[in-house]
Amino acid sequence: MIVHRGLDEISPLPNAVVTSGTFDGVHRGHQTILTRLTEVAQTSGGESVLITYWPHPRTVVSNDSQDLKLLTTLDEKIDLIEQAGVDHLVVIPFTRSFSELTSAEYIQQILIDKIGTRKLVIGYDHRFGRDREGGFDYIKAHQSEYGFEVEEIPRQDVEAVGVSSSKIRLALQEGNVHTANLFLGRQYTLTGTVVKGQQLGRTIGFPTANLQVDDPIKLIPANGVYAVDVVHADQTYGGMLNIGFRPTVAGTHQTIETYIFDFNKDIYGEHMTLRFREFLRPEQKFDGLPALVAQLKRDEESARAVLVG
Repeated sequence: MIVHRGLDEISPLPNAVVTSGTFDGVHRGHQTILTRLTEVAQTSGGESVLITYWPHPRTVVSNDSQDLKLLTTLDEKIDLIEQAGVDHLVVIPFTRSFSELTSAEYIQQILIDKIGTRKLVIGYDHRFGRDREGGFDYIKAHQSEYGFEVEEIPRQDVEAVGVSSSKIRLALQEGNVHTANLFLGRQYTLTGTVVKGQQLGRTIGFPTANLQVDDPIKLIPANGVYAVDVVHADQTYGGMLNIGFRPTVAGTHQTIETYIFDFNKDIYGEHMTLRFREFLRPEQKFDGLPALVAQLKRDEESARAVLVG
């Protein structure tokens, strides 16, 4: 896949089959669109093109942008779209001025002049242009003058999977990683750098890797204990993860701490990815360290059972 970071990096293609959208999460609903996109491109002998935007448009035009957390960082989204078999990804910097383009300007300046679109494939509810004024009906009515075809993914095809980015965000905020993973079609992940914490875990027999997430806009699931897969240096390990404020030891800020099973390496400063498998229990305060350690032993048994299941 060729990644074009900005419109200046791409020239009109001879037979471009195009879709567009934010595609946060690249979930099963998105995958329905991408499957059709690549099918049409292959059938017509063309090249598939996905236009997306960064930062997320809501961070630019909405009043609730401070509360928005995303399912995928830009790098994660690029990797997932490449796995879907798309030929070209165009990442457009989303600015206030870009948001003011009318639907007619968007079609002419981007779809036609920059991309050379020959066919546009969009979901039934896709909107574009200033105030989301453009959509399938508008393009369908003007496709002869624009010189390209448009295909709409039917409502039943998209809604058959019952998925949206908002539903997945809500599930994760409730700790419901089972539903989130089902909607995503894969495990939800967090990636970051291992940093030093208070190192209390090693004194009670549960040394942990403290993760600092790469992108602050990435959604952190609900506080609690999880069974996770841990990917480090191309190796995968089992582990149990605690997200929260560590109330038993009077913690003052949220931490993401993973006890990696059967692992004894110094990995401070190195990258690590967590793949969420199952929510085990909410975070809770215990009456001292002995009670905490007893619960951690039970958590380990539960997590290992999940990971081998």
